[in-house]
Amino acid sequence: MKIRMKLVYSLVAGFAVLHPSTSAQATEAAHVHGLMHLDIAIDEKLLTLQLASPLDSLLGFERRPRTAAERQAADALLERMADAATLFKPDAAAQCVPTKVTIESAALQSTPPTKGRDGNKESEHADLDASYEFSCAHPDKLTSVEIGLFAAFKRLKKIEVQVAGAKLQSKQTLQRPDKVVKLQR
Repeated sequence: MKIRMKLVYSLVAGFAVLHPSTSAQATEAAHVHGLMHLDIAIDEKLLTLQLASPLDSLLGFERRPRTAAERQAADALLERMADAATLFKPDAAAQCVPTKVTIESAALQSTPPTKGRDGNKESEHADLDASYEFSCAHPDKLTSVEIGLFAAFKRLKKIEVQVAGAKLQSKQTLQRPDKVVKLQR
């Protein structure tokens, strides 16, 4: 499995090498409210989606929750983000099922971060990173993925998408009401 993930990451990295202006723009604009970055990689029967977004685009604030209402909103966000089958719908004919979800955000951890060089200083511009894996019984029938992120997150305005596969590399931008990423084959 580690070898397969290395290949997936290599495919995404290869896309960045082939399109250096894209990766430079993504780095410069890594924290833009309303904007999410989504990388999609296809490797044999594995469909991997990785996203990065400012918490503001998903939650409305970008720091550790300070009130009970903010903690409740953060918990609801984490629950929504864990629902891979609602957020991402690959072609039904491909018979893809979610197998793994990983969500990371320092601001949403249940325990405060440990003191580092900056002491207790916390960022007011926190992000959320998530990774989703789907196992597809018929990957040859995978031609698109319906993205449910706009429906789930009203503050989200635009999704910059990069797609990489053995025979496929593309870049797309989704804006409301767009919700389908085409996987050219």
